[in-house]
Amino acid sequence: MANICTLFTAIFLISALLFHVSSLASVVSTGDFNKDFFVIWAAPGHVNTSADGRSTSLTLDTVSSSAMSTKDKYLFGQFVMKMKLVPGDSAGTVSAFYLISDPYASRDEMDFEFLGNVAGEPYSLQTNVFTNGYGQREQRIKLWFDPTQDFHTYSILWNIYHIVFFVDDVPIRTYRNHADQGVAYPMEQPTSAQICIWDGSSWAPVKIDWSKAPFIASFKDYTIDACVWKGDPSDECRADGPSNWWNQDRFSTLTPQQIEQYQWVMKDQITYDYCTDNQRFNGSIPLECSLPKY
Repeated sequence: MANICTLFTAIFLISALLFHVSSLASVVSTGDFNKDFFVIWAAPGHVNTSADGRSTSLTLDTVSSSAMSTKDKYLFGQFVMKMKLVPGDSAGTVSAFYLISDPYASRDEMDFEFLGNVAGEPYSLQTNVFTNGYGQREQRIKLWFDPTQDFHTYSILWNIYHIVFFVDDVPIRTYRNHADQGVAYPMEQPTSAQICIWDGSSWAPVKIDWSKAPFIASFKDYTIDACVWKGDPSDECRADGPSNWWNQDRFSTLTPQQIEQYQWVMKDQITYDYCTDNQRFNGSIPLECSLPKY
């Protein structure tokens, strides 16, 4: 599902290039939004970052949506963000944490998208994976907690073997590298990590009630341990040496405990899976759906 936040990425690509980093190595982020991120799009007063840079909030109202991006771009690594979602009646809003490459038309993208709800109903978490500009790989789950009451941890492990989405260390989705069997996998394009809040009324079943605005999503305590891209072809980010711990063989699949957790999510928490939507694909389910998940 394309969204306004990723469109902002295309529009402001030139701005992102101003922050290009010339090194290529594993890095643990500073955890400081003031140092690691810049504002892609927001009206004045819509991005509020603490003085120490450890936390920030993004606002959506009738004036503006809000989005931020890392200054660096990365190829493989672990990306972790703590989020507290919009409380109350948030129907029609979308809060997101995601990785995205450019150019937009042929992008690779890995999404956490939190679909706002009518007050009292559970939040829906949608994940998606784009490869070379093609998505249509949506999965949705119901969260087993209220994500508006406190911060929870959402993370993406992206390596040469698979992509794993985690919620509070519970794997909720995998997308394996089956490129040798003809399935597209993001291997070449470096991505930035981005956060945003935007108006999803154009497709949401319930439109935004603007009388409830402003809508505020909060973010803090992020960590990025990933290979920083310097802008030219290199195999260094694909190596499995000590600095690229995520590419080591022990991270090539889920552990037995993680498999058990993943199976629980697939059994009890999932509400939509493109792999079971025969009508959408006219009975021709995408190839990766029939291949191993871990």
